[in-house]
Amino acid sequence: MQKVLIITYYWPPAGGPGVQRWLKFSKYLRDFEVEPVLYVPENPHYPIIDHALVNDIPEGIKIYKQSIFEPYAIAGLLSSKKTKRISSGIIQTKNQSFLEKMMLWIRGNLFIPDARKYWVKPSVSFLSHLIEQEKIETIITTGPPHSVHLIGLHLKDKNNVKWIADFRDPWTSIAYHKKLKLTNNSIKKHKKLEGLVLNTADKIIVTSATTKTEFQAITQKPISVITNGFDSNYNGNAILDTQFTISHIGSLLTGRNPENLWRVLAQLIQENTEFKNAIFLKFIGVISADVLDSIYSYGLEPYVALTAYVSHEDAIALQQKSQILLLAEIDTLETKGIIPGKLFEYMAAKRPILAIGPEAWDVEKIITETKTGKTFGYKVEVELKNQLQQWFQDYKNSQLTVASNNIDAYSRKALTKKLVNEL
Repeated sequence: MQKVLIITYYWPPAGGPGVQRWLKFSKYLRDFEVEPVLYVPENPHYPIIDHALVNDIPEGIKIYKQSIFEPYAIAGLLSSKKTKRISSGIIQTKNQSFLEKMMLWIRGNLFIPDARKYWVKPSVSFLSHLIEQEKIETIITTGPPHSVHLIGLHLKDKNNVKWIADFRDPWTSIAYHKKLKLTNNSIKKHKKLEGLVLNTADKIIVTSATTKTEFQAITQKPISVITNGFDSNYNGNAILDTQFTISHIGSLLTGRNPENLWRVLAQLIQENTEFKNAIFLKFIGVISADVLDSIYSYGLEPYVALTAYVSHEDAIALQQKSQILLLAEIDTLETKGIIPGKLFEYMAAKRPILAIGPEAWDVEKIITETKTGKTFGYKVEVELKNQLQQWFQDYKNSQLTVASNNIDAYSRKALTKKLVNEL
């Protein structure tokens, strides 16, 4: 059985989307005669914890750990709330305090590529011996944090191994990169490191076609697209919410603010008493203050329910009960290649997906091909309103369903088979 060393920062009990990808790959690799060996931090600073995910770790799998020094732990002494927000990717663009501006500048310019950079050197020393001990021939690094890829970069230089670099998100082209108050010198350092990783790894794996196109301008190395997916055999038999619920599961961060949706909902509430009495907006997870202010500015506060982060298991149950599932992405050129992991679990929930994002968003192609919902841009209102009215009519007639097509291609097991072909 072939052994593969997987180097990842996120691992249970970490919660959120970052941990799901390689936890699920590890779960199914043995079905394809591949034995995963994990390397993870011993004392990480995870912004979200979900102990239930520990149950998904394959029995008997070897997991090696090394301690990590994280500046976020020190920064938390100054402001634990702001530190947690920045470390989890929430960057407010309005009303930033001096402390928040200073922390962003430090994060962007002193910790390149990111605040987990101090894990690189000790990891390379430890793993060089482990590769020989475990007779590892292939290593996989997954980022962000992209400092994990620097571990792969040095291991490739020191050891006779095949290296696959997995990018769950882009590096320098990701939307929040511009918010880190980077100096020109820091931008050049990021670009240089990105180029080194992309041109040294034997293979690159990305999660969207757009990211593949972006990277092809930087490297000639082979690039494969393996999206995220779902791990469910759900048959659509949950008892649905009695109200006309539109639910967003997960973080709704700054910029993910589809004001056209809030406007249309406000119009429908004013125009249709039945709609007014039935509509309910559920937000489960972190929601940025500016997004919430925008929602409330359209008079929607009485129709909103806020729930803090829930376990992955509970999130799945909430998705299956909702009438409609909302997916939103920032409306920029940089985000058209971002495919949120929740898309695939939404598909598995077998409820209509309402997706609002940038023009030529990769999500639109997937939703269209699988017939799992509808996608709209931020400037579209008439068609969006018509669709909501149609869904509401179907809801009243107890006929709001989705006839999805070929979603099994996005199951975690099918995607693991695709991964093994790359090995």
